[in-house]
Amino acid sequence: MKNILIIGAGGVSRVATYKIAEYKHFDNIVLASRTISKCNEIRDFIKERLGVEIKTASIDADNLEEVKKLIKESKADILLNVALPYQDLVLMDACSSCKIAYVDTANYEHPDLAKFEYKEQWARNDDFIKANTTALLGSGFDPGATNVMCALAMQEYFDEIHEIDILDCNAGDHGYAFATNFNPEINLREVSANGRYWQEGKWIETKPLEIKMAWDYPEVGVKNSYLLYHEELESLVKNIKGLKRIRFFMTFGDSYIQHMNCLQNVGMLKIEPVMHKGQEIIPIEFLKTLLPDPASLGARTKGKTNIGCVIKGVKDNKEKTIYIYNVCQHEKCYEKTGAQAVSYTTGVPAAIGCYLLATGVWKKIGVCNMEEFPARSFIEQMNKMGLPIKIIEDFK
Repeated sequence: MKNILIIGAGGVSRVATYKIAEYKHFDNIVLASRTISKCNEIRDFIKERLGVEIKTASIDADNLEEVKKLIKESKADILLNVALPYQDLVLMDACSSCKIAYVDTANYEHPDLAKFEYKEQWARNDDFIKANTTALLGSGFDPGATNVMCALAMQEYFDEIHEIDILDCNAGDHGYAFATNFNPEINLREVSANGRYWQEGKWIETKPLEIKMAWDYPEVGVKNSYLLYHEELESLVKNIKGLKRIRFFMTFGDSYIQHMNCLQNVGMLKIEPVMHKGQEIIPIEFLKTLLPDPASLGARTKGKTNIGCVIKGVKDNKEKTIYIYNVCQHEKCYEKTGAQAVSYTTGVPAAIGCYLLATGVWKKIGVCNMEEFPARSFIEQMNKMGLPIKIIEDFK
């Protein structure tokens, strides 16, 4: 049995905390955030549904010493970071200093630079080796479960993998003219950035949403899907041997794209401060205040998500293609956890990553990505914990 400290109290945290409590493996669960009232609401929901006691605390996740103090007070063995990606480095440093395991769902972003990469997190590998503990990066769905799908293909289905397309479809309808399904600041920075994919040993950059394809998602139907750069591409290029091309596609409706383009054209997606009536504001942070809180979308979102990987390669000197994916229904996710499927599909893998480290099923010292571990154990937990995986072999 282990103790766990969870930092962050949004929709993903709600699901991850619920699932960690559902495991009944952890002796002590502490949920902390800057806004303790959000933690208390999650605590009360889980107590009512599962009968599991959770402690709550207030924390400034940008304050290294404050985080270290809470780690020691909670006697945590694992810290799950479901706060903002801007806070990854502080939380990693707190964990290596206190010699405990670290888990997150998204890689580091600098708050003043619209760019995300693993460079600064990977640079902390020696710190975690010296601390004799693990930093598990990207234990969400994409990144996370998609990395595990690629690892499963590499470990069990192929001798060589040549091409991977990661396909992320959210066909849910929340009824608003415009809203984002996770943190608006992070979401809009990601989507409005240049696209990028890896082919024949080099990165190829595209204009935002320049490449589009129509894809027929099982149980959802045909949706327009747009090429983006996504963080798991960086680690999969490093860890999947023989890879010749890897791309990431995500679905967006016409209304979403029109609203985003309009907001970008008038400067509302800028991350540089501007003066307004004598006060300095950052436009995209102000926009976040105006938009619906993603955590509030659960009750009104209807429809399904489909996220998976189409993987091409060679087995026994024969070319083959497989399609590995998961389908979630927003309504069922909300009924179970009080959160919509985008939060659910990220929160469940976060809980699984913590569980596999806590039980010793996954063992590796240093800073690691998901595809560096045995995939089958993670897939089995996905099937058990409400994210069943489907595999189409000989996909055409």
